[in-house]
Amino acid sequence: MLHVSWWKTTLIWFAVLLSVLLAIPNLLGEHTVSSLPSWWAHRKIGLGLDLRGGSHLLLKIERDDVEKDRLENLVSDIASRLRTVNIAYSGLTGTGRKIELRINDTAQVQAALTALHPLTAGSDKPPVKLSQGANGAMTFDITDEDINSHVSSAVVRSMKVIRDRIAQLGVGEPLIRRQGRDRIVVQVPDLADPQRLKNLLGQPAELSFRLVDQSMTVQAAMDGHPPAGSDVMFSEDDPPVGYLVQRQPILSNVDFADAEAVVNNGGGTVSVKLTPEAGHRFAQTTASNLGRIVVVVLDDQIISTAALKTVIATGEVDIPGDFTAQGSQDLAVMIKSGPLPATLTPVEERTIQPGLGNEAARFGIIACIAAALFVTALMIGFYRLLGVVATISLIINIVMVVAIMGLFGIALTLPGVAAIVLIIGIGLDALVLIYERVREEEKKTHLLVDALRHGFNRAAATVADANLTVLIVAAILFYASSGSVRGFAATLIIGVFTTFFTSCFVTRSLVDMWISHRKPRTLLVGVRSGVFDNANIRFMGIRRFTFTISAALSVATLLAFATVGMHLGIDFAGGSIIEVRAKQGVADPADIQSRLENIIPGDVQVDRLTDRLGAVIRVHAQDGGENAEQSAVTLVREELGKDYDFARVEVVGPAVSGEITTTASFAVLAALIAILIYIWLRFEWQFAVGAIIATLHDVILTLGLFVLSGMEFNMTGIAAILTIVGYSLNDTVVVYDRMRENLKRYSQMPLPILIDASINQTLSRTILTSATTLLALFALYIFGGQVIRSFTFVLLFGVAVGTFSSIYIAAPVLILFKLRPDKFQAGGESNGPAAGDIQSGKPAV
Repeated sequence: MLHVSWWKTTLIWFAVLLSVLLAIPNLLGEHTVSSLPSWWAHRKIGLGLDLRGGSHLLLKIERDDVEKDRLENLVSDIASRLRTVNIAYSGLTGTGRKIELRINDTAQVQAALTALHPLTAGSDKPPVKLSQGANGAMTFDITDEDINSHVSSAVVRSMKVIRDRIAQLGVGEPLIRRQGRDRIVVQVPDLADPQRLKNLLGQPAELSFRLVDQSMTVQAAMDGHPPAGSDVMFSEDDPPVGYLVQRQPILSNVDFADAEAVVNNGGGTVSVKLTPEAGHRFAQTTASNLGRIVVVVLDDQIISTAALKTVIATGEVDIPGDFTAQGSQDLAVMIKSGPLPATLTPVEERTIQPGLGNEAARFGIIACIAAALFVTALMIGFYRLLGVVATISLIINIVMVVAIMGLFGIALTLPGVAAIVLIIGIGLDALVLIYERVREEEKKTHLLVDALRHGFNRAAATVADANLTVLIVAAILFYASSGSVRGFAATLIIGVFTTFFTSCFVTRSLVDMWISHRKPRTLLVGVRSGVFDNANIRFMGIRRFTFTISAALSVATLLAFATVGMHLGIDFAGGSIIEVRAKQGVADPADIQSRLENIIPGDVQVDRLTDRLGAVIRVHAQDGGENAEQSAVTLVREELGKDYDFARVEVVGPAVSGEITTTASFAVLAALIAILIYIWLRFEWQFAVGAIIATLHDVILTLGLFVLSGMEFNMTGIAAILTIVGYSLNDTVVVYDRMRENLKRYSQMPLPILIDASINQTLSRTILTSATTLLALFALYIFGGQVIRSFTFVLLFGVAVGTFSSIYIAAPVLILFKLRPDKFQAGGESNGPAAGDIQSGKPAV
């Protein structure tokens, strides 16, 4: 028996059963799930937009709009306060964030200051700062704090309006959350028409009814000065028609209680219901203005006109105009939800059609199943019955990952599928560590129960060390990323904890049950990983050669990086990626290229997809900021919409791409520093330097892969690099842990020989875990689909390079920096056997 106490066993299997219970809804159909209690049904894991389809928009509140609105309100407020106390003033003007005026009678300056005190010093954070000049001159500067406060308020109000507008589209439950000071993230699943969503959210929808001013002609008003209280506005006709309209509306948004679209014969109109007070007022206005023309103004543009022929006293008004059915529906939605407090500009867009998302989800499931089958076959082939135990532990591990993701509402993304495949590899890595340690302990004690107890206890520390490096990297990636990449990091973080739990506790409990039932005398019967036990490879004998080759490759990569550079994706360079599918026949990249080059400034690149039915269009970053990027996508839609369906659209504006670049650089640097500190605390400083040099070697060569292959380097590339960092350190820590153990026992052993022995002792673990991880990633590469193939290829390369660097880079650095074995010599310990006894690769005795 392993002497696992009954209460520990109870807690372990309670956690497992609870995980199974929480994961069950994911195996049931929608109809069955709907019949479950809500607390249980809601535990079903959600799919990210890249697997489900839909739109992700990052909207930015236009600060200039908030400043302009705030300036107008403060000018009006100052004028009102001074008029209330009968103080004469002149020259009241506002520009930018500065307001100027002059008090006509200098004797009234103090009274003016008293009247304006609530604005200038009436609170801890007054909205304006007052500067006094000569002869009653005053200057008011709107403070940053006041603008920031109103921007924050505009974000909150905008989120409510956005929610109201999307709710009337009849799509899936949207995710709307604030990001930073002035941005809003909007994710709408199952959305088939992202352009409609952008149109709905991009319009402030300030709607008003105004009377036409007939005191002069429009041309006269444009040539001279329009009458006070009137403006020249234009219709949306082509060419536009000008009207001189009164500035004061007779109806505005606050007067509308409801709106309804009326669709008929392919077109539509909008019927607006007024509030009782507005209905009564509008009846009086129409009665006194019969025969005059009323215009309907939407966001400073006239959308319809009509002559007042009768008194309208019903409280309902039909907006005349030549609307399409969808146009009338959208206008009704905007009227009912109310106006936005400021313009929302899309600075990032990532849209995928629902059908394409379902295809990606299907590929991801197939890849996970294939990866599990591959590694299960390998584990059972080497460990027989213990391989079966490992398979059960692996299944429980994945079930717990799914349960925890559902419990915390973490959506599964396509990179998250890659994280699950990686968790399979990391989980089996931990099990191999434990099994190999148990084999070593059995050789020493020849008692299976003692070997299992010591093996599990001593391997747990190594498993914790190795997994902690992955956890650090995943946590940094989670902080630095967003969207599907953040889903990858979140899944990997959960997997680190479930892997440790299942490897060190569930597996131990399963083995305890097996021993209690079967009472075996030995573990080694049927276990075939011992083929590596007699390895006696002189790894350090060729360290100068491998070190020189690696250094040369690293230098060549850095030179190529500096001269050739990488093909930066839109995450870092800005621009757009648009995937189109031909409605009939196959895609014609040459035709698409020629059509777009005539309408879009800058470079346009078109590549046909492997199935020939679609193409990927890359539009380089446009001059003119975020609006220019959106305009380019709109031009592509207008040009190709008749011949192609838009399967995927990604747009990243210059502001977001710059932030992503800064954040990604910080993430890589922070990961390296965190790992350096951790290794330094756990080992000697030479180990930390060796780990960092090996990690830099892996990062540099992986960057070289991007340079050599020409693959796009985007945020998923950063995710791949950080994952490689974590996995490589996982391997390095295991080797270092064995070196440290041997250093404590053999103080007189030459360091190169001791390092060779340590590597040979962990060789079975290194080969088996690398093989299982590579097999799992290979399954993802083959079956995971085109979208994630590049990401998986980088991980495959990185795992192979990371395994190499753990042996041929991290270890020789210890010799280079003259690590002293006698530092680890504790009192009372033996100086150990001769070199030949340990060089065989047998465990230390």
